[in-house]
Amino acid sequence: MTLLRDILLWPAAVIYGSVVALRNILYDLDVLRGHRFPLPVICVGNITAGGTGKTPHVIYIAGKLSEMMDVAVLSRGYLRKSRGFRHVTPESSVTLSGDEPLLMARSLTRASIFVDRDRANGIREILRTTPSAEAVILDDGFQHRAVKAGLNILLTSYNRLMTHDRLLPLGMLRENLRGMSRADIIIVTKAPQDITEEQTDRIRREINPGPRQSLFFTCLAYRKPVPLFNSGQRDITPGTAILLVTGIAEPEPLKSYLMNMSGEVTHLSFPDHHHFSDSDLKRITEAFDLITAKERLIITTEKDGVRLKEITNIADYVRESMYYIPVGVVFIKDEEIFLKKITGYAGKHS
Repeated sequence: MTLLRDILLWPAAVIYGSVVALRNILYDLDVLRGHRFPLPVICVGNITAGGTGKTPHVIYIAGKLSEMMDVAVLSRGYLRKSRGFRHVTPESSVTLSGDEPLLMARSLTRASIFVDRDRANGIREILRTTPSAEAVILDDGFQHRAVKAGLNILLTSYNRLMTHDRLLPLGMLRENLRGMSRADIIIVTKAPQDITEEQTDRIRREINPGPRQSLFFTCLAYRKPVPLFNSGQRDITPGTAILLVTGIAEPEPLKSYLMNMSGEVTHLSFPDHHHFSDSDLKRITEAFDLITAKERLIITTEKDGVRLKEITNIADYVRESMYYIPVGVVFIKDEEIFLKKITGYAGKHS
């Protein structure tokens, strides 16, 4: 069945790959022009469609940089219902801003968050409306070559290395692996905390970074559950039964984390960036009602929590049981070297 699928999808992958490769060649030859701007531009992206942990890394980088300068984050605002350039605040809605920009706005107290599908126009608008901005971080801008970033950071998931993947629609690659050469920094994300030197060396040989490229490894650090609606505090114990609700590309790391803490985890998985409907709420409620344990919780991700929080007709007992797990980025090693590269570039060119 897999062989038949590959045969049927192979022509589409060849056409897609050829179009993307031609586009990149035109940019490399300056037939298509990329725009440069008079302030540092840091691009955080991937060549894999989703699941690499861009949002936690953008929040981490923006948080560190905002300690020394005024930082603006520019995102596309995927699946938002608005158009053009828009400033995102903690009071904004998912509908008009997108879930990830709204999450950033609520997480980053000292950075300004904006959305614009046209990144070049977005930076021009930032320069016009926010002249205090001293650096711009492009969220998911690696393929948006209309902007020439001064520092390109490429992410790849430990559980789905880009070197193991294939072009869309056969796999999840947005472009050929030759695109890796545009990166200044490559980060292998979602690595296990106890990863060995032998494992990192093997991945380093496989990725084979160039002489000017730096390779780092990060893992996700999950924190204590935070109530989505109320102000109570609950801990997860071996006696806690959990209904895990996710609408992200790669929920397995969180599921594994919770299974190590709880004796019972029921998982309802929805597509990435899923817009929760009334029928989804009914499904969640019914699954929660089937849990008979005395201690029970509904756990979701921080990104899913942004969308779930806008649902108004949730029963009180369900609302009181809804918690999200905050997630942060931890460098396996060499965090100081990474920060020196980021702050050194931004400070030098600001």
